Amino acid sequence: MTQPFVPAKRTIMTPGPVEAEPRVLRAMSTPILGQFDPLFTSIMNDVMEDLRRVFQTSNHWAFPIDGTSRSGLEAVLCSIIHPGDKVLVPVFGRFGQLLTEIAERYGAEVFTMECEWGTVFEPAEVIDEIERIQPHIAAAVHGETSTGCLQPLQEIGRCCRDMGSLFVVDAVASLGGTDVKVDEWYIDAAIAGTQKCLSVPSGMAPITYNERVEQVVNARKKVERGIATAEDELEKRKQPPIASNYFDLSQLQDYWSPRRLNHHTEATSMLYGLQEGIRIVLEEGLADRFKRHRFHEQALRAGLQAMGLSLYADHDAKLPMVTCVNIPANVDGNAIRHLMLEQFGVEIAASFGPLKGKIWRIGTMGYSCRRENVLFTLSALEAALLSHHVPIYAGHAVQKALEVYQRNTEGVQKS
Repeated sequence: MTQPFVPAKRTIMTPGPVEAEPRVLRAMSTPILGQFDPLFTSIMNDVMEDLRRVFQTSNHWAFPIDGTSRSGLEAVLCSIIHPGDKVLVPVFGRFGQLLTEIAERYGAEVFTMECEWGTVFEPAEVIDEIERIQPHIAAAVHGETSTGCLQPLQEIGRCCRDMGSLFVVDAVASLGGTDVKVDEWYIDAAIAGTQKCLSVPSGMAPITYNERVEQVVNARKKVERGIATAEDELEKRKQPPIASNYFDLSQLQDYWSPRRLNHHTEATSMLYGLQEGIRIVLEEGLADRFKRHRFHEQALRAGLQAMGLSLYADHDAKLPMVTCVNIPANVDGNAIRHLMLEQFGVEIAASFGPLKGKIWRIGTMGYSCRRENVLFTLSALEAALLSHHVPIYAGHAVQKALEVYQRNTEGVQKS
């Protein structure tokens, strides 16, 4: 007889995916509603309203794209890029490279600027390039999980607004774990993912965008649907059709508006999960949630350093939800990770590109960001290193993290 599939229990401490909130999993197991059932469309409306609060925006448009976080990036970029448009991408890790690739695939003239991995740009550097290139779009990563760095955005956003450029931000790693102030930072479009700090399974990409983006989307919509005026026709060559049907924001707007024009069949169970996930975020409160992430990061860092390990990119621009650890010399980083997974059920991440084999990446995101997870991860890592005869300060890591927890638990609502 075929046995039901029961996945192994894991403690997931990667930069994504992370452990899903139990309430989210329960919500996702509830019965299906039809996508035009009034009960379901009311859920769609509630999700839009709650997403505005998490994105800290008054934008009308805030809804999820059905697909992983990359689908949200593609939906926004393909809907606003015209072939030949200038797009500036400041690259400080793997996901800046991804923005570059997507923009190139939709015919943009892409300009990149790069800084050493493990650092971020001074806003003035990016502003100088915006003023020099005058791009139609500046696209930037907020939290770069490949390097554990967090790029300051507000000054860059203000420059884009002054210059008339659209500012598109990849907030996949940061939304729900640290501030993402869409309106205050002059962000025109922001893209997130469910599988990181929102602690929902991978499969949706919440996005938000403002009227400046909507104007670009609607201008192309007129041409595509044959409703352009004579003046519009004069601009037709500047308004080519959107290359993607599935990721066409103009059609998705119709679906998420009161008109409910059918575009695709909504991912019902995923929307249940997203609704519950963002409810949990808002119940905890954004400020308290961000404080919790910083608190557990502090305990993890203290434990790692007490063990004798050094941290990569440990500076003011460190991403609070991802801690990168330098792999000691002559140590097989993958062998350590495999032992932790096989013997303890604890998963941490390797890296790629120029950092492949050089660092481990430990995520403290969403539901995975808990005291027991931090302590267990430190224990598993210490045991794996000792098993491979790596010289560390045995017994120090957990004790140091415990000191952090015992010294200051005030204001942390979720252990």
